Amino acid sequence: MSRKNKNEPKSIENRKARHQYSIEDTLEVGIVLTGSEVKSVRDGQVSLAEGWIRASTNPLHISLYGVHIAEYQNASPAHQHKPQRTRVLLAHKREIRKLEAFTHQQGRTLIPLKMYFSDNKIKVLVGLATGKHKSDKRQD
Repeated sequence: MSRKNKNEPKSIENRKARHQYSIEDTLEVGIVLTGSEVKSVRDGQVSLAEGWIRASTNPLHISLYGVHIAEYQNASPAHQHKPQRTRVLLAHKREIRKLEAFTHQQGRTLIPLKMYFSDNKIKVLVGLATGKHKSDKRQD
């Protein structure tokens, strides 16, 4: 029986996403980070609110834009990262092609819903979303 460690990092959620978008499907992907970024994510110093994702088939990759990961306080200036840079996401080829085809339809986008640890690896939950109209937001 495994117990949760008190020092285990919490998951970081994009709370505005479910209000602004209707989520049709989700996909769990990995993310490429530097050492100081991992430490900041462990401390919960991440903002997913302005983040968005672009999938491309030429070359075949997916990238995360607009996510702010704060600089790690204890890192030396030489090993510090840029807080808001483009980050590469990791997924299988068929998943990338599926995401790219999804975004070519009118009004559809990819957004980060959640960033969390799974077996000491950082994962991002990607939401395949359609934007809501003002009246839809009121009904919710």
